Amino acid sequence: MYSIIVVPPPATADDTRAAQLRLAPGERLAFGRGAGNGLVIAHDGVSRRAGEIAAQGAFWILSNLSREQTYVVENPEGAGEHVKVAPGRLDAPVPFEFSRIVLPAAGDLLPVEVWAPRHDYLRPESGPDGVTTAPAFCLDPTKRYFAVLAALCEPRLRGAPHAPLPTVDQVVDRLRPGWPAASRASVQWNIDYLAVKLRLKPGPETADAGPRLNGKKESLVSLALRFDLVREEDLRLLAPGRPAAQRPAAGRAAG
Repeated sequence: MYSIIVVPPPATADDTRAAQLRLAPGERLAFGRGAGNGLVIAHDGVSRRAGEIAAQGAFWILSNLSREQTYVVENPEGAGEHVKVAPGRLDAPVPFEFSRIVLPAAGDLLPVEVWAPRHDYLRPESGPDGVTTAPAFCLDPTKRYFAVLAALCEPRLRGAPHAPLPTVDQVVDRLRPGWPAASRASVQWNIDYLAVKLRLKPGPETADAGPRLNGKKESLVSLALRFDLVREEDLRLLAPGRPAAQRPAAGRAAG
């Protein structure tokens, strides 16, 4: 089974949907400017052999093969939480479920995102022998993606099963009291991540990322409510207020 997903930096300023690379436990991905890397980053400020990412089950490790540049691995969900990987450091463990490797490159800062959606759990000491059943869906209620999913599900969980889904702007407005930095880009990023995590797109263990998923929000909400991935009691994670679908979209007057 796949372990981590690597999202390369966009090739151009207009390229916001870079292809994803999937790694199974034990697999390694070399990155750098040279053509022999699994992930080629065509920037003159990136070393020919810049580094290597290795999947290790529910986490991953980073080797910095640069001789001079320190790499920073940020937790986009943390308040400035990050780790530094010094030049020449091998196999530095990264504990974040969402990570952003920041590569200094001749005045530019190039982001390489790494997702670690796999969750492993303690196996009970008693019970039948054999391999334990893998959980169908692994969601962490402490993560922002769960708050995004809860905001999408909120109107229907509050007794309006056929209510229209909130727009991205309305979700941003709903989440901003508890997440001041919420934006259209960050909410859309979490929706895209949920589509991968909940297997609404082809399995990440396949090489094919699949076609663009239409009706992504509707598919997410339908799946979440059908299997009770989000329940009414989970709405306590949201700040008190009206459901997102009842709020005017950003930039529009209520009427």
